[in-house]
Amino acid sequence: MTLPVIARSEATKQSNSVHRVVDCFAALAMTLMLGVTLFVTSLPTPAHAAGPAELISDFRAKNGEGKVVMDATLNAIAQQQAAGMAAKDVLDHDVVGNFNNRVAPSKASSAAENIAYGYDSFPKTLGQWINSPGHRRNLLLKGATKVGVANAKSASGRTYWAMVIAGGYDKPKPKAKPPAKPAQAAAKGQTRAAGPAAGKDKPAKPKPAPRDCTIKMLGLCF
Repeated sequence: MTLPVIARSEATKQSNSVHRVVDCFAALAMTLMLGVTLFVTSLPTPAHAAGPAELISDFRAKNGEGKVVMDATLNAIAQQQAAGMAAKDVLDHDVVGNFNNRVAPSKASSAAENIAYGYDSFPKTLGQWINSPGHRRNLLLKGATKVGVANAKSASGRTYWAMVIAGGYDKPKPKAKPPAKPAQAAAKGQTRAAGPAAGKDKPAKPKPAPRDCTIKMLGLCF
């Protein structure tokens, strides 16, 4: 009659052993999870990716020039240029019009444009421009304070880039000269009436034509 009791006792021991093993695995799993969590939280946070204006400003600062900020108007001008080049798959400053006309809406007194194709990222494109003397001069435009950058991909897969950098927004506009006074204009010969003035001297009467005299006596002609 004790066999059932013994059987229950052995089963209980086995059950307790199984529970202890499960508890050990659970504790181990929790420890591993805690370690992974601590490892992940200890990883360095990725640095903020610098935008085009920041990268250009860093380059300008290293060369003694002031920083630039992104400008909506210049971005639109750059986007128009990049899209135009991508549409025709050609690298050309005048593909959508003369630069001076295109940049006029910015109201800047000085501006320059860089274009390129090939790279999908701006940092690599900026590297191209820095290593090109003409493009480098544009990046270091004196007095520049604003910039616009855009890109567009052509049907062939080329990525076209355009950058417009500008400055001189704070220069006062030249004052308009006041209109000349009438007296001054007359003195300078800008206005003058043609012909004799009304009410002035009357023209002299014409002298009678001389006659041939048959006899001339005491100043009289007969």
